[in-house]
Amino acid sequence: MAVTTSLPSESLLVFSDVHLGSDIQEMQDAAVHTTRRSPTVDRDLVRLLGHYRAEKPPADRWRIVIAGDFIDFIGMTVAPEASTPLETALTDEEHDHGVGNAVDHARLKLARVAKRHADVFEALALFVADGHALSLIHGNHDIEFHWDAVKDDFRAHLQSHVATDPRIANDAAAFAARIEFNPWFFYRDGIAYIEHGHQYDAFCATQNIMAPLSPLDPRRVARGFSDVLLRFVVRTTRGMKDHGHEHVGMGFYVAFGLKLGLSGMVRLAIAFARSVAEMLRVRRGHLSDAAKALRADHEERVARLAAVTRLGLGRLRSLLSLQSLPVTSTVGGIMRGLLLDRLAVGLGALLTLAALAISGGFHGARGVVAVGVVLAWTVLHVYFTRKRGLDPAEHMVERATHLAKLFPAAFVVMGHTHEPVAVTAGDATYINVGSWAEEADEAATPAYRAARTHLVIHVRNERPEAQFCSWEDSGPRPRVLPGTAT
Repeated sequence: MAVTTSLPSESLLVFSDVHLGSDIQEMQDAAVHTTRRSPTVDRDLVRLLGHYRAEKPPADRWRIVIAGDFIDFIGMTVAPEASTPLETALTDEEHDHGVGNAVDHARLKLARVAKRHADVFEALALFVADGHALSLIHGNHDIEFHWDAVKDDFRAHLQSHVATDPRIANDAAAFAARIEFNPWFFYRDGIAYIEHGHQYDAFCATQNIMAPLSPLDPRRVARGFSDVLLRFVVRTTRGMKDHGHEHVGMGFYVAFGLKLGLSGMVRLAIAFARSVAEMLRVRRGHLSDAAKALRADHEERVARLAAVTRLGLGRLRSLLSLQSLPVTSTVGGIMRGLLLDRLAVGLGALLTLAALAISGGFHGARGVVAVGVVLAWTVLHVYFTRKRGLDPAEHMVERATHLAKLFPAAFVVMGHTHEPVAVTAGDATYINVGSWAEEADEAATPAYRAARTHLVIHVRNERPEAQFCSWEDSGPRPRVLPGTAT
């Protein structure tokens, strides 16, 4: 974990949420229901890397910091290869939805990604071969970088693109050493604090960020709410997107189900019921003795990190206290996340009104009761809507103010929401660097186009300065940051 300004000095190039591999769908149902990833994303990312590789920074070298979700291990569905059996046997769910997140499963997925997105891997490899550095922060979609073998494979995939370069052939160890992984955050004192941001989103947060294993099966990474829904429901349902759900309610899903027809609604209901069962299983895992052992392991890792970085255990514990509790930790959280609380209240209200109507209509006292039922439903519906709080963007901005106090920095940077933002957060500037994840279906309504944003941070005369940019065909186009002239 990099913490203090290192030697050689570095300028930072930060971007996030590329989601390489999101359209690798080898299972029959997933392949039918998935929108193709836009090929222009890889093209533009390669151009961006080439642009900054050719531009000498004021520091000694560049450091690319990818703020999470570079690889979409969750989003892809990869069929097991019959010719090369996996060491970790497939579960029934993995037979249905593709290999999971055990170490050998993740390595297989990474190999698929490295092959499909070879041009991006080559561009990164050339960047590092020039003597620059690369840091990858783990996001909720690539938490599989927890496995050391997956990290080693990633370095090897990059190195394969520059294997004949004499600079690498003579010092391959130095090349590998310039590629680091940050399971939690990246920090340069007084300059930048960077993390993915999913830990402030209850629907994507990991219970133990430094030990993100499943208490039900420590050979696998723990699944979160969004992970379960993506595998069980989204990838198996025609027309359902893996984004935008934070802005819709029960009415949207009812209308969506009606469009599927009777057979489609039955399949969706079965998938939904299976996802509920899986979430309840995950929740039971939180209460097990194995969960206690994982928490102890997590605390040990946090203590070691505090000692190595000299940040102090108290400061890291304060950082942990800012994180959201995963939805899957409680039955109530699962019900809110799946809108089951509102569904239960709605059905209860309908049944009560139906009973009143059958028993004599809405005259006299029954009318008063009916009005009370409607008012109670309205109040509870509004309460549950606010309680659900799907969109984490505002929460992340609020947390950025606390982060800037815990980790003094000119810039607090996150990704995760895919929406570029630049606002003042206390004495710092909070920047969400947006995403590079884009669908090829431009006819979709609304079309989902990546912002292609990135952040460049230099230190000049001991003062950090940043330029927040969108990538255009002509090159980087600066955006206005708070406190700067237009």
